[in-house]
This record gives sequence, C-alpha cells and structure tokens, in this order.
Amino acid sequence: QVQLVESGGGSVEAGSSLRLSCTAPRRAFGLLVMGWFRQPPGKEREFVAAVDPSARNARYADSVNNRFRIARDNAKNTVTLQMSSLKAEDTATYYCVAKRAGDREYEFWGQGTQVTVSS
Repeated sequence: QVQLVESGGGSVEAGSSLRLSCTAPRRAFGLLVMGWFRQPPGKEREFVAAVDPSARNARYADSVNNRFRIARDNAKNTVTLQMSSLKAEDTATYYCVAKRAGDREYEFWGQGTQVTVSS
C-alpha cells in the first residue's frame, strides 16, 4: 500500500496561483508515475496531469495545459502541481494519484484537497 498525503489547497480569487504538494513513501516513490486528478462539484473525476518516474515526461489535460505545471523531486519524494491563472472552473477536490510504471490504472489515491476559485 502506498499512502499519499496532499497539502496546499485553499480558496483564492480568479487569476491567482496556488501550489499543491503530495508526498509518498520514499521506498516506492522513484518507481511510480505520479499525477493529479480532480473532481469538480457534481461532476466526474477527471485527469489533470501526470509525470513519469524519471521526471522527463509530463502530460496535461487540455483544460490546464500552459496554466498548470507538474513537477517531482525524487530526492524529497514529493510531487507538486503549480496552478496559475486559476479560473472558477478549476474549483474542485484535487487528488494526488500514483501507479506503477506500465500499469493502466492509478491504484493509489490521496484523500483529496479542496481548491475553490471565486470569480
């Protein structure tokens, strides 16, 4: 079992920036694809961003591309999501996720952190 612990959510105004962080156990971190999903109020969970174990490759949902940036520090077993130019539609519960490289589904999920953007 891989326990993921998120931090950094909050309430901000549109146009602001916010950074989310997530830590995972050191023994497993370097082998995991790390990512973020979110669930807006009343909607399905959706993919936001992910980064591979080497930190060389990242991908983003179209809705956040060029506004959000995912980064990982394998030495600190931490992944961050830097969110800029936030919009009201970014309001959601954000989940840190992880999976073993090569797996299709994200097996491990954090407890979620709330991000609220007011317009």
